[in-house]
Amino acid sequence: MSRSIPVFLGLGSNTGDCLGNLSEAIRRLRLSVGLAEAKSSVYQTAPWGDPDQPDYFNQVILIRTMLPPEQVLNLILAIEEAMGRRRHKANRNAPRVIDIDILYYGQELRQSDGLQVPHPRAHVRNFVLEPMKEIAPDWVDPVSGQTMTQLAIACEDPLAVTRLDSKRNLKG
Repeated sequence: MSRSIPVFLGLGSNTGDCLGNLSEAIRRLRLSVGLAEAKSSVYQTAPWGDPDQPDYFNQVILIRTMLPPEQVLNLILAIEEAMGRRRHKANRNAPRVIDIDILYYGQELRQSDGLQVPHPRAHVRNFVLEPMKEIAPDWVDPVSGQTMTQLAIACEDPLAVTRLDSKRNLKG
């Protein structure tokens, strides 16, 4: 008998209507992957790698799904493309309308072409750890054995994250 797997997804946007883009991505994920069981606040963060671009709006959501991780990844890539994301091989840190990353797929450790879970940099980025800590402070990273709270405290990421006030936050 199959059981649903908790999947944490990181969402980011820094072009166009960023809050609207996050909301639309969550709507599309609900239709294809699963309902968001928990959503963090939205956090504003300076961009990684290429500081000469607009700040990002980031959010983490928890979805429970029975889909295998490769299928989740394919659905995510289709959503990104449908929303106008264009990948730039020369600049992985280029601005984007939407970015959706699989941060954790249950407690699985998996690495294949195009898919690595947990996300290889989730544990070193404030824009992932702060929203993860908000919705799942006791979630244990299967690689380090540390909780999100412990990882956030130890994180050396110099980029600050600012939690947006609830009036500007996403609804639904």
